[in-house]
Amino acid sequence: MGRHDLWLSFRSKPVVIVAAIVAGVLILSALAAPLIAPHDPYDMASVSLLYAELPPAWVDGGDPAFPLGTDLQGRDMLSTILYGSRTSILVGAAAVALSLVLGVAAGLVAGYGGGVVDSVLMRIADIQLTFPAILIALLFDGVVSAIFSHGSSDQYALLVIILAIGVSNWVLFARVVRSSTLVEKGKDYVKAARVTGVSSLAILLKHILPNTLGPVLVIATINLALAILGEATLSFLGVGLPPTQPSLGTLIRIGNEYLFSGAWWMTIFPGVTLILLVLSVNLLGDWLRDALNPKLR
Repeated sequence: MGRHDLWLSFRSKPVVIVAAIVAGVLILSALAAPLIAPHDPYDMASVSLLYAELPPAWVDGGDPAFPLGTDLQGRDMLSTILYGSRTSILVGAAAVALSLVLGVAAGLVAGYGGGVVDSVLMRIADIQLTFPAILIALLFDGVVSAIFSHGSSDQYALLVIILAIGVSNWVLFARVVRSSTLVEKGKDYVKAARVTGVSSLAILLKHILPNTLGPVLVIATINLALAILGEATLSFLGVGLPPTQPSLGTLIRIGNEYLFSGAWWMTIFPGVTLILLVLSVNLLGDWLRDALNPKLR
């Protein structure tokens, strides 16, 4: 499908347009958090317990300086959500990038090499499918905690959760790329490249890889939403990011403890942000999958 056809498909789907706007606003706001956030939640000098647990500005007792209220430490919820969204998106994007690199490399090698290499890599993929992401996260968390002290392990929490989510999601990339590679390597242009003496690595990178990027892009888009949701789930369960590195999952977990005490805004606003972000990215991924599927044209 050409760019013009893709644009026409996009314009004909009002739901997709709304999803793109919502995702764009949320992602750009998160990336621009240091510029647009009313307060800096990382600056402890500007945080006061005197402003702790203030309700949203439109509720009695609220303060216009804190539009969405404050948390139990007196941090502005709007600012914390912006910075938390930034962390969640960073984790999701980095985890998807790691999954993509691992999966594409494994799929290319398995599909092009065949034989024992293919069997070994695919059996590893089958084994990988039996381990949920949460178990991998617990494994990484336990290893890091055993190597470093508790205080030091928090410094590596971001890297640990990226590795946990990234390593657990490479299998789908590998399977799709392997299938495409099996189809492409039997075509005439690949056979001609072999006859002319082109190396296997050059064939993989210059000829086969570009023809697998369509499905990979679709999987990456959908996996971005899943990775963000995975980070939120792990952080909510207490094996993700610490409170000193706020993410949407961490904010929801902390706010959930005060939900029934009347401080509903601490968990509702981060939860709504997470829902809108994941739903909008999922809708874009679904549209992209359908738009690039030749059987649905």
